[in-house]
Amino acid sequence: MREDKYGEVCRLFTSDTIKQKYLGNKGFILFIALMNMFIPLSTDLYLPALPTMGAYFQSNPAVTNLTLSAFFFFYAVGILIWGPLSDKYGRKPVLLTGTVIYTLSSVACALATNVYFLIGARALQGIGAGGITSISMAMIKDCFVGKKREAILAITQSMSGLAPMLAPVVGAGILKFFSWRGAFWALTAIAVVNLLLTLLYDETLKPEERYGGTLAGSLGRLLVVAKNKSFLLPAVIFSLNALPFMGYIALSSYIYVDYFRLSEQVYSFFFAANALVSILGPVIYVRFLSSVDKKFVAVGFFGLATVSGLLVMTIGTISPILFLGSFMIMSLICTASRPFSTQILFEQQKGDTGSASSIINTLVMVLGSIGMLIASFPCGNIVVGLGVLITVFSAVSLGSWCLFIKGDIPCAGVKEVNVQ
Repeated sequence: MREDKYGEVCRLFTSDTIKQKYLGNKGFILFIALMNMFIPLSTDLYLPALPTMGAYFQSNPAVTNLTLSAFFFFYAVGILIWGPLSDKYGRKPVLLTGTVIYTLSSVACALATNVYFLIGARALQGIGAGGITSISMAMIKDCFVGKKREAILAITQSMSGLAPMLAPVVGAGILKFFSWRGAFWALTAIAVVNLLLTLLYDETLKPEERYGGTLAGSLGRLLVVAKNKSFLLPAVIFSLNALPFMGYIALSSYIYVDYFRLSEQVYSFFFAANALVSILGPVIYVRFLSSVDKKFVAVGFFGLATVSGLLVMTIGTISPILFLGSFMIMSLICTASRPFSTQILFEQQKGDTGSASSIINTLVMVLGSIGMLIASFPCGNIVVGLGVLITVFSAVSLGSWCLFIKGDIPCAGVKEVNVQ
């Protein structure tokens, strides 16, 4: 990134684009970053406790992991609903509703007496989280355009990368003094903070930009957006990397604790190290790749992810250090591609921001949930299984992208086309 680009990023925090009476410009950016943290916090904070929870509830790993996959599946359902509703009623009412649901369901998780009650509470928690994160993305599009939007996406996603770095370490620390329930009480406290910030937040969707039709019509806008092949096809291609990445989330504690025989505390350090590297992804993209032809950036991303999978299934089985190094490439690619892919997708859809945000997040979460289920399926060697998952779906993404680029479907900012 050139010096003038650095200046532009800095000016984002003092721009008149944002008008927030109580939060202020910097507070608004931090608020968005916090909302982006809800997904990693909702999973990573209690990941070190998964083996312990399985023993507590006397459930096998496949059942215990349903607390993860159920959360992600209903999170996808939630964002599919909340996004269009926010286009009709505004961002703040949806955000308030989602945060309240998340808070109450977090309390229910902390009080769960059996694994199936916990799975149900996690499903509700996912629905509430959908109302939080889908709005955070829509708020960015409400307030920023072009390079500024791309920079803000990178900034907030880098900041939110602190959550997966710190959450497992904090979760392991909680286990030293409390049971697994402590993690969900911590999530309750975070939700209360988000609720207070939501009350201070000023609506960013202008009245004239709201959808004026019926409730059913607002939900029907999802179909309108989904019919836009220039938006939907690359959205599916970019979302495929969620399959192996979420598979890693589901298996990470079992790989480090059961396969490599590390303690829960040491596992949390390995998980945090991976998250620390992943924070650099958006920064690397904005610093070095934002001006590179997007066709070739995507090819490079998918190609490196495929290499990561091959390394995981080979040298990654030898030691936890080699596994960490092999998977770090995949993590870096996943985070670097987020501002890149989100900006491309927003350029394909000029209106229906909430619906577009919902579809983007829904695809990631649905495919991620499938990845968790596939990864949890018993196999001979879980590290090799994860490596195969990464390799196969990264190669599918690479092939699909090449076919899309060669096809005649337009893609603004990627192919030279007439934008709708």
